[in-house]
Amino acid sequence: MTHTGMISVLRRAGLASAVAGGLLFAGANLAQAAGKAPTPPSQDWTFSGMFGTFDKGQLQRGFQVYKEVCASCHAMSLVKYRNLSQDGGPGFTEDQVVAIAAEYTVMDGPDEFGDMFEREAKPFDAFASPFENEQQARASNNGAYPVDLSVIAKARKNGPNYLYALLTGYVDPPAGEEMREGMSYNAYFPGYQIAMAAPLFEEGVEYTDGSPMTVEQYAADVTAFLMWTAEPKLEHRKRLGFQILMFMLVFSGLLYLSKKKLWSEVDH
Repeated sequence: MTHTGMISVLRRAGLASAVAGGLLFAGANLAQAAGKAPTPPSQDWTFSGMFGTFDKGQLQRGFQVYKEVCASCHAMSLVKYRNLSQDGGPGFTEDQVVAIAAEYTVMDGPDEFGDMFEREAKPFDAFASPFENEQQARASNNGAYPVDLSVIAKARKNGPNYLYALLTGYVDPPAGEEMREGMSYNAYFPGYQIAMAAPLFEEGVEYTDGSPMTVEQYAADVTAFLMWTAEPKLEHRKRLGFQILMFMLVFSGLLYLSKKKLWSEVDH
């Protein structure tokens, strides 16, 4: 493995470990958030099962929700703009990816004078971060740190169902529940009190393909998109797995027939 490849693996492993420890979005302090929440109900995802695939239209809508709602707080540093046009992904064209990247600026350098400078983002760049560092992120979110969403759907057990339940689980607190300052009540967040206010609202994102502009639809779409960013090779993996399974079945059948042929000539 190259040095660059090893760094990439360590970054993914480190990120997954960080978010798997109980922080999901801009969660409360771990000690305060300790507690159990109901098991999220299972949803009917197109990518579930052996033959599951991503719905490109849904991934494109999910990217729109991430871009218009989530990206103002949450980074996605392990995903590059060019990934949006790769096989098994949202299916944007290369020209669309160039246009999407051009909406953002990134820091680059140093230049010939040793200075850093801003430039227009290119398809090979990672998604632009909304904050320059963790301290700035916390200062803008009342001390809470909006975690990177690149692999969030795989870092949490039952990830897609949990994300959907979390995004649709904002309700009024029960009578007698003492809410801490700046917290919202969520029926599926461990401890029930979460620092992230409800991010989705009816007709908050304008779809142009006729899909319902509801909280439930937004939640399903952005969850599917986050599942793709966490496992962009899912479709390839499932195809390869099916091919290997078919090979093993055929190979086992040939072995059985060969054994039967060979032993049929032996006097028992």
